[in-house]
Amino acid sequence: MGSMFSFLRRRAAEETAAEPVDVPAEAAARAAEFWQRWDDLLPELASALGDSEPQRVENLVADMVASVHPNLTFAIEHGEKAVYALVLSGQADPELRPYTDAWIAAAPPQDTLWEYHDSVPPVPDPTGVTVNLRGEKYPLGEVRVAAQVDEAEGVVDVAVYHPGFQALEDKARQALTFLPLDATLGERLAADRLGRVETAEQEPEGAIGLLELRELVRDLDRTTTPES
Repeated sequence: MGSMFSFLRRRAAEETAAEPVDVPAEAAARAAEFWQRWDDLLPELASALGDSEPQRVENLVADMVASVHPNLTFAIEHGEKAVYALVLSGQADPELRPYTDAWIAAAPPQDTLWEYHDSVPPVPDPTGVTVNLRGEKYPLGEVRVAAQVDEAEGVVDVAVYHPGFQALEDKARQALTFLPLDATLGERLAADRLGRVETAEQEPEGAIGLLELRELVRDLDRTTTPES
């Protein structure tokens, strides 16, 4: 899904004296308020997006997201099944999880126009994605991963290899290590089920591709997560 517009930390958290807070109740109340405002905004939002002028409503949506929690980020993207997708992200911060959980729990049903995600979703086929770094293109289809399942901890330790690593400095190499994992697994699954992540200078023996990694991690998640 390609981002149409996104916002990082629209409003800084206000510094107030710490007081005991019932986080689940507070999160639920904020989520309910968000969706009421969202329903009111939908006609104006549809008009702005239909005119390819998202900036007309950008500040309104950003303020609404900040009202759920000021450290949440958001993006409005092309949906996988619907026309548009509203994506909220806590960037794998466990303190924000109650707020994204409450938000998605209160979300309206998906329809043909809108779908909703409480974390950055995986790319349908990461092997078809090409990442641009330092002016060069790096196809994720060339990524190979050594994966070791730690059943006791319920995580998968990985070593990521790309033939383009040798031409990259450390920061860019680190980016090319993590980007394929996020694209393959999505933010939530990567945070929950990846353990140690390393950069491999040579292709590891027995390495697998990104789609095989996705299947492995999803299988682990299914067998590790208790059924509700």
